[in-house]
Amino acid sequence: MKARAQLEEKVERWVAAGLIDGETRARILAYEQKQERHGTLQWPVFLALAFGGILLAAGVTLFVATHWAELSPSARFALVLLMVAVFHAGGVLTAGRFGALSTTMHGLGTAALGAAIFLTAQIFNLHENWATGVLLWAIGAACGYALLRDWVQAAMTALLVPAWLISEWEIATEGSYGGKTALGVGLVLTAVCYLSVRIGDQTSAARRTLAWIGSLALLPCAGIGIAISMEDRYRYIGAGAPAEIVAGKLAMCWAIAVGAPLALAWFTRRRAAWTNVLWAGWTWALMEAARYAGWNTSHLGAKVALYALCAIGSVGLVAWGLKERKKERLNLGVAAFAVSVLFFYFDNFMNKMGRSASLLLLGMLCLAGGFALEMTRKRLLARMEARA
Repeated sequence: MKARAQLEEKVERWVAAGLIDGETRARILAYEQKQERHGTLQWPVFLALAFGGILLAAGVTLFVATHWAELSPSARFALVLLMVAVFHAGGVLTAGRFGALSTTMHGLGTAALGAAIFLTAQIFNLHENWATGVLLWAIGAACGYALLRDWVQAAMTALLVPAWLISEWEIATEGSYGGKTALGVGLVLTAVCYLSVRIGDQTSAARRTLAWIGSLALLPCAGIGIAISMEDRYRYIGAGAPAEIVAGKLAMCWAIAVGAPLALAWFTRRRAAWTNVLWAGWTWALMEAARYAGWNTSHLGAKVALYALCAIGSVGLVAWGLKERKKERLNLGVAAFAVSVLFFYFDNFMNKMGRSASLLLLGMLCLAGGFALEMTRKRLLARMEARA
C-alpha cells in the first residue's frame, strides 16, 4: 500500500509538471495495479508450495533411506548427485512459467546439496572436519543466491554461515571450557544485524528475508545466549577437569562474534551502522550480567541488573523502530518487554507466594499488562504513521 501511494504521488507530480496527461496517468496506474495483482502470491498457494516442498523432500528422503543399503557406493554417489541435479533442473524448467514453484524447486536443490555433501562423506569414509561440510553447504547456498537472487537462497545462506562458525567454534573448543559468553554475544548481535538491514524503503528479497529471520530469531537467541553465559564457568575442579580455553582462541572468538555482525551491518547500513555498535555494547553488557548472575545465583542485585538490561533493550528496540519507522522492531520491542516482565515474575515472585495468590497475581499481570502494552503499541504505531 505504501508503494502504491508513493507511485500515485509521483504520477500526480508528473501531471502537474505537464509531463503526462490525465489519460496517460490512468493507464500507468491501471498497468501497475494489474502487475501488482498478478505478482502477488496468495497465501493458499504459498502454503501449498511450502507443504508440497516439505512432503516431496520427505518422500525422497524416505525412498533413499529404504533402498540405501541395497545400493553400491557408486550408485549411492550417483543418486545423491541426481537429487541435486533434478531439483535444480525442475527450478530452471519452471522459471518462466511459475516463479514461486521455481523458487521452491531451487530451494529443495540447495537443501539436497547439504544431504549430498554429508552422504558423500559417509560413502567414501571421509574423516574430515564435519564443520567443513557445513561450510561447503553455505558456499553452495551463497552461489545459489548470487545466481538466482531469491529469498530462499538468501535465507539458507544467512542460516548456514553462522551455523558453520558455531560448528568450527565447537570443534576448536572441544575438551575445554570458557568462551560461551562470546558465543552468546555473537548469536544476539547477528540477529540484531539481520533485523536492521532494511533502511527506508529498501525492499529487496535478501533484506526482507534477513529482517524476517532477525525478527524471529532475536528473542530465542537472547534466551539461548543468557542461558549459556550463565553456565560459562566450569564448576568442577579436580582430576579429569577440562582445561580452560587458551587466550588466543578466546580472542579470535570475540573478534569474530563482534566483528562479523558489525562488518555486515556496515556493508548493509553504511553510516547508520553506528546504532549496531551501540547494540554490540548492550549485548556484551547483557551477557556479562548473565554470566555474573550464573556465578551468584543467590545475589538479587545480579538478577535485577540482568532484567534491567533486558528492559533497556526492549525500550531500545521500540525507540529504534520509531526512529527508522520500522513496525517489526517496535512490535518486537513490546513483545520483549512483556517476556522480560513475565520471566522476572516467575524468577523472583512466583515461588515466594502461595499457589492461588501467585496465579491470581499472574492473571492480573497478564490482563492489565497486556492491555497497557497493546494500547501503548497502538499509540506508538499511530505516531510512526503520522511521522511517515
